[in-house]
Amino acid sequence: MAARELDVRDAIALVRPVDTIGLGLVTSTPAGLLKALSTRDDWQDLTLSGGLLLGVFDVFMHRNVHYRASFYGGGERHYQAQGADIQFVPSFFRHYGLLIQHLAPRVMMMQGSMPDEHGNVSSSLYNGAHLNEFLSAGRDPSRLLIVECSPHFPRTLALEGFINEISLNDIDVVVHTDERPTILAADPGTKEDMAIAAVAATFVRDGATLQTGIGAVPNLVAQVLAKRDGGDYGIHSEMFTDGLFQLSAAGKVTNRCKGQHPGTSVTTFALGSRELYDFLDENVRVGFAPVSYVNDPTVIAKNHQMVSINSALEVDLQGQIIADALGARQYSGVGGHTDFVEGTSLSLEHTSLICLQSTCVVGGERKTRIIGSMSPHSVVTTPRHLAGVIVTEYGYADLRGLTVRERAKAMVAIAHPEFRDELADAAELLGR
Repeated sequence: MAARELDVRDAIALVRPVDTIGLGLVTSTPAGLLKALSTRDDWQDLTLSGGLLLGVFDVFMHRNVHYRASFYGGGERHYQAQGADIQFVPSFFRHYGLLIQHLAPRVMMMQGSMPDEHGNVSSSLYNGAHLNEFLSAGRDPSRLLIVECSPHFPRTLALEGFINEISLNDIDVVVHTDERPTILAADPGTKEDMAIAAVAATFVRDGATLQTGIGAVPNLVAQVLAKRDGGDYGIHSEMFTDGLFQLSAAGKVTNRCKGQHPGTSVTTFALGSRELYDFLDENVRVGFAPVSYVNDPTVIAKNHQMVSINSALEVDLQGQIIADALGARQYSGVGGHTDFVEGTSLSLEHTSLICLQSTCVVGGERKTRIIGSMSPHSVVTTPRHLAGVIVTEYGYADLRGLTVRERAKAMVAIAHPEFRDELADAAELLGR
């Protein structure tokens, strides 16, 4: 049976006061539906599952609404600070599909493009982890799939062998809105970020396959690569960023050498500028696939000269990487960080770059982000035995194959000079 087309308020009326909802993540955030949910005040026990939702919605502040989040962004940190019932669920990005199966929500909601002439809705900027669960909900008469469609969301194409769309026959309710994709403002970076990017770019050889995370440094690395000689790069990245778009627009991306999916950039979601979204619209050179495939370490390792560029909050002298929490405070999430660090660890051909400024300022005080020891509440995102190359504005520490004490010496050398003596003292306690 084809989907019913309803007004957004009529669609939201189908959600019960006691219910469970699974949401599309990041650029699949169904903003119009969440705004409509926020107009209701009759919730008795409503649980929502999501992560890195784009926007702030009042429904999450209701006293009887509970939010289970697998990744914190600005919205989640806002809810946390305001006292909402938000709980973090630790997980790899590639396991998010399992998380939603654990919860088994009655209602699933996602953002999509407008239906095409064949009655298919593209999942647009986010294939991610929930496509199978969206399909399961739409095909189960006891469950409900509501898809928000907007003409401002591009139609993206699936990587060969996968799907990136849902038929209207598998959707219960379609809601048409005028919502636009969130624009992620470009971070120009600091002089320290530029120095880090210059070092990181030296690890990228012609023909390399790239993965870049969110933030200033990965985009700055892409800008360096776009301006220098050479190229022939490939893309295999969970997130398609503005930096990767600029690299593609500069003619530096051919995907000729990557070893699998030749000629196609591989990704699972995109977030950035309007120009990026226009570039992805019906682009046959970019294939969207589930995160369970894109972030599979064994798949990542099959690429040619894979270079993974990600960030961290802190790294200790042994190479333990803290990337998602600040002490007891949840800041972001594991995401695909560990997936790509592990994938690039499976061959000496590949390189994982973890980039961070050597210090930060907290309460007017400069603190080192290369640390001698962790606080009692510290949470390790990626263990020391997976660490590759750590980069700060003072250079890089290639930890691969080093002993504990050799690692500590290398890490001290890329710390801020103000903290090197105390870190060297801490290093003397290691490896005994």
